[in-house]
Amino acid sequence: MQTRNTCGERSRTIKHIKKELKDQRALMQCADEFNMVGDPTRLKICYLLCRHKELSVGEITEIIGVSISAISHTLKKLQKAEVVESRRDFRNVYYQLKKSPLAEMLKERLGTI
Repeated sequence: MQTRNTCGERSRTIKHIKKELKDQRALMQCADEFNMVGDPTRLKICYLLCRHKELSVGEITEIIGVSISAISHTLKKLQKAEVVESRRDFRNVYYQLKKSPLAEMLKERLGTI
């Protein structure tokens, strides 16, 4: 025989569930990460970096077909959000996905395309 939840039990359950939302910082970070890959150009860059270990700004520009300043600006946003990381080799800057749960999810999802 099943027991039915009383109003008091439901109220306690709801209070417990509401406490799960207290960590606003983690929720906002997650929202920011998803926002970062919500833009088509940023998603294209992430896709390329999922498929290729690292690419230079010039290579990404040539592949995607937008201006170098637009790509540089987009990469700076991704870097600020800690989605990508860079390394400098003389005059070239190379980017790769930063190891993170988001990068792993992107690799898993975008790797099937």
